[in-house]
Amino acid sequence: MKKKRSYRNTPFIQIALLLFLFSGFAFNIQASNFYQEQVDQTIQTPSEFKGLILDGKTEKPLAYVDINVLGTNIGTITNNEGEFLLKVPSDYLDKKVVISLLGYEKKEIPLSEFKNEDFTILLNESVTELDFISVYGSKDAAALVRATLNRKNNNYYNENTVMTAFYRETIKKRNRNASLSEAIVQINKQPYSNSKHDDVTLLKSRKNTNYSRLDTIALKLQGGPFSTLYTDMVKYPEYIFNTDNLSDYVFSFDPSTQINNRPVYVVKFKQSIDNREPLYYGKLYIDSETLALTSAVYNLNVENKSLASEMFVRKKPRRVRVYPTEASYRVDYRTRNGKWHYGYGNIQLTFKVNWKNKLFNNVYTLNSEMAVTNWKISDEVSTQGEKLKPNVILTDKASGFADPEFWGEYNIIEPEKSIEAAIKKINRKLERAEI
Repeated sequence: MKKKRSYRNTPFIQIALLLFLFSGFAFNIQASNFYQEQVDQTIQTPSEFKGLILDGKTEKPLAYVDINVLGTNIGTITNNEGEFLLKVPSDYLDKKVVISLLGYEKKEIPLSEFKNEDFTILLNESVTELDFISVYGSKDAAALVRATLNRKNNNYYNENTVMTAFYRETIKKRNRNASLSEAIVQINKQPYSNSKHDDVTLLKSRKNTNYSRLDTIALKLQGGPFSTLYTDMVKYPEYIFNTDNLSDYVFSFDPSTQINNRPVYVVKFKQSIDNREPLYYGKLYIDSETLALTSAVYNLNVENKSLASEMFVRKKPRRVRVYPTEASYRVDYRTRNGKWHYGYGNIQLTFKVNWKNKLFNNVYTLNSEMAVTNWKISDEVSTQGEKLKPNVILTDKASGFADPEFWGEYNIIEPEKSIEAAIKKINRKLERAEI
């Protein structure tokens, strides 16, 4: 008989836990004294390039667009408003920038053509029809996924890599920001050929949490950078699906597309009707030539409120019922020299909080995202910073918003308009506190 898995105890889910605490917190902002290292004076000040990327037809902002300096590992990604901020050392100002997004034609633009903060780039959609039979010899979508998982040693880096990444997590009550934490981390990425877990070191961080806006409950996201790192389903297939449990899912094909001007298969998946446990559904984007997974966008099935709640909620008051209404995930991979690596992860969790004998519900949204902005093949691990544990709560580690030059030469994701306004408000509070 097939052994039943305990989804409640799945490590991936535990890393993305919510921690609900009793009320009694007061809003308190302190000036930041957290600056772990001064920028080396020998490092040249990087040039900054800002801009906006839009759909060439609709002129709507494009999120999650990869922006990379050609021939280097330096890059960033657009926010939900299509905005980007790219910092480039002076040694690379003669390079081109590669701009790519799943389903769009790739563009290469010399840095010399980047003008000012209003620089707008238009991307055009690209749709490619693939004959799956002629390329792979089968119409079986599950067989394609199995081949993708089996080929990870050929398609992904099998050397130790040291990655610099920008991480951000936010908590909103309805549409209002209640908590914002940001960090620069170093990831000691283990080879894809072994089963060792990655390590994360905290280099810089800052935060603000307005507990008064959270009313009677304070929320904390447990896992921090690890939560988004574990969306890497090629490195951690045991947390979502692997070759041993593909029978729990049903796979089918969607129309094919392109990424970086390369044809990509689109495979839909959902849990089988015979399995009532909360599992995942979504889409996999698989390179047609190498069969490498290039991206995945998926959700957790939260129809069973009781079981879904058990997967996320660590602590809560007895008189309150908490359950997720949405749990969505995204992972993107980047390629260089014919090999792929983790590039971006995103998790968004939406919860309803029902208090006994109260008429109205509260809705909270937690979002965490991490983008790799530089990396190199190396066994050297930074001796600076603090090594994080997989159950870390970043808001307990970070300090306040105070230093406008906090990130120095590091690339970050340009803040959303709402987040940017929240930061400005925080800074005004800090200025008044220092008077």
